[in-house]
Amino acid sequence: METGLPLDKMTTADKLRAMEEIWADLQRNPEDIPSPAWHGDVLRAREAREKEGISRFGKWNDAKVRIRERTR
Repeated sequence: METGLPLDKMTTADKLRAMEEIWADLQRNPEDIPSPAWHGDVLRAREAREKEGISRFGKWNDAKVRIRERTR
């Protein structure tokens, strides 16, 4: 199905809102989204780096606020 979004006419803020709506819709049925085996490997590696203090991760909502502030 082709949606035909006018991406060339949308602002960055409009595009981010559209992405959020799509993600919210996809989250309604997470079992429908296949996860490749390598995702587990990546998540375990990231968790190990965080436990070792090599990496730090923030909350997604905080990241979205920072992104929105940069696009204003």
